[in-house]
Amino acid sequence: MLLQQIWRYQRIDREHLRTADGVPLRILHPGFWNHESGPDFRDAIVQIGELTPSAGDIEIDLHPNNWRDHRHEGNPAYRSVVLHVVWEGETRVASGLPILALNNVLDAPISELRQWLDVHASNASLAFLEGKCSAPLRGLSNAQLVDIVTQAAQVRLQSKANHFEARARFVGWEQALWEGMFGALGYKQNSWPMRRIAELLPELRMNEISPKASLVLQAKFFGISGLLPSQFLAGKSPTENHVRSIWDVWWRERDRLIPYALPASIWRLHGVRPANHPHRRLALASQWIATERLLKRLEAWFMEPLADKEWLISLRRLLEGNPDPFWSFHHTLGSRRLIRSKPLLGRERTTDLAINVILPWFWARANAGNSNEMKRAAESRYFGWPGAQDNSVLRHARNRLMGGRETRVLDRAALQQGILQIVRDFCNQSNSLCEHCGFPDLVRHVETEHGTNACEPV
Repeated sequence: MLLQQIWRYQRIDREHLRTADGVPLRILHPGFWNHESGPDFRDAIVQIGELTPSAGDIEIDLHPNNWRDHRHEGNPAYRSVVLHVVWEGETRVASGLPILALNNVLDAPISELRQWLDVHASNASLAFLEGKCSAPLRGLSNAQLVDIVTQAAQVRLQSKANHFEARARFVGWEQALWEGMFGALGYKQNSWPMRRIAELLPELRMNEISPKASLVLQAKFFGISGLLPSQFLAGKSPTENHVRSIWDVWWRERDRLIPYALPASIWRLHGVRPANHPHRRLALASQWIATERLLKRLEAWFMEPLADKEWLISLRRLLEGNPDPFWSFHHTLGSRRLIRSKPLLGRERTTDLAINVILPWFWARANAGNSNEMKRAAESRYFGWPGAQDNSVLRHARNRLMGGRETRVLDRAALQQGILQIVRDFCNQSNSLCEHCGFPDLVRHVETEHGTNACEPV
């Protein structure tokens, strides 16, 4: 962690760096700290000797041999690493990557750096992490800033709606909705396998709704997901009884559905919070499909005149389903019973479903049916929806774009989406040095055309 912080703040002698092989090294951009699995820093730009600068990732370890010890050489997530940063070590290692040892290139003694990081790092200026757009964005009034981000949010809404409209041409509106809903339940780690299960719904769902419909669907979902335990103890615990009940259904369906089964290896479970485990997400999805007239109730929710603060509450109540005697107290098919019950759907996931799936889906239907009234209703809820939970992606985007500017005026969920759209359309099309990015000029045009004082702050 200390080495990561030293690299993050570039507390090194940047003018006299050499690789372990003695080749001159320039750090054009240190990259962005990755708080998830994979290399420690993403999207760095380094120049080794007289070679063309290389864009890629940075891995930080104590010793070069950690590359082999941590099994990075066979991990696809590390294929884009361009520099291995270590504390000390030899030049010849299995990675074949350029190595930079930090022990002799610090800009201060390690004891001073440790104290500085404890006291000053949080307030340090990270100018090299700011994008070229941060300066012109700071020159805009709050109203101008909100206007730009609102336009980006509108683009994001329409882009998602266009996807639903295109998909609905092939599978119908209801199936397109389920695919989006299942994908959102998978979060970023498991969106694809969850969406794939939704694509198989025509093969999995039942013609009639019965009291055991949810259990039957769970058996099918868990069976084709590859996540159904193949062995369980012959005991009498709630977990053992529930797994046995699922197998009682699955063994009758297995021969017919096994051609659709996914390999268990397709699921990314590392780093997934227990409450977000695919077992629990599929259990909630089984309730959705087993609920009679859920789609009609969703349409009624959309047309019901509610105050802004009631939208989230009413949608969550509609989608979280009834308390389940097993899943209200378990995270997975093998976990211990929870002390307190836990709902299958929380506030943040409800907002994600609304902003990324449900409201774009309604907007797409309105657009296909030329209903301006429905489009305005979808936009009203979209832009009025309360903010989603802050996360590392949004924080990184705000620091990159706004450079520390106060952004409470952008706390609505749609405006958070607008920030992500700007990153997608501009930042992701450039590199960490913002080369050839057109967004700074776009912002300057807004500032010049309207004047920095043209709009009163909101």
